[in-house]
Amino acid sequence: MKSIIKKIQNKYYNIPIYRPQKKSSPQKLINIVSAWEGLELIIEDILERFDIGRDRCIEFGVEFGYSSVAFSNYFKEVIGVDTFEGDIHTTHKGNHFEETRQALSAFNNITLVKSAYQDWIKQDNSKYDLAHVDIVHTYEHTFECGLWAAKHSKCTIFHDTESFVEVRKAVIDIAKATRKKVYNYPHCNGLGIIV
Repeated sequence: MKSIIKKIQNKYYNIPIYRPQKKSSPQKLINIVSAWEGLELIIEDILERFDIGRDRCIEFGVEFGYSSVAFSNYFKEVIGVDTFEGDIHTTHKGNHFEETRQALSAFNNITLVKSAYQDWIKQDNSKYDLAHVDIVHTYEHTFECGLWAAKHSKCTIFHDTESFVEVRKAVIDIAKATRKKVYNYPHCNGLGIIV
């Protein structure tokens, strides 16, 4: 039954597949369990293929910082915005800001901000080379945060396009609203790419 539903969803919410030309591991990573593991191998490929600058990256949804550290290998500045309290789709609940801050303290180019994305996007008009959205996996939240991100970055990536159809729908709608191209990397829970 699940495979039939998946086929129907793919038919209506199809995104061209992103096929990396190369995979490379960043020099620095942290040793934690992460649903993001494996995606670090295609960051450099995305940056090179779409000629993305290496100055500024913003990330909405840091959790314990695996992706933040991966990004820190490629950008001069990484800003990680998160409530650090988990959500309906995370297994860890409760404040883990200090734990994450300590784990990432050796990475001088990462700034962690304890904030809801809604508060952050109201006050930030900056431009970024890359934005990463990995927040609560509902259509409404992904669309609101992702639309802001797509308008404020050259490239926006979204985790969990394979795990949550609502994320996939939001990514497609954001690409349409911004008239940008969209791709999907169907591994590691899926990575939507808007450029």
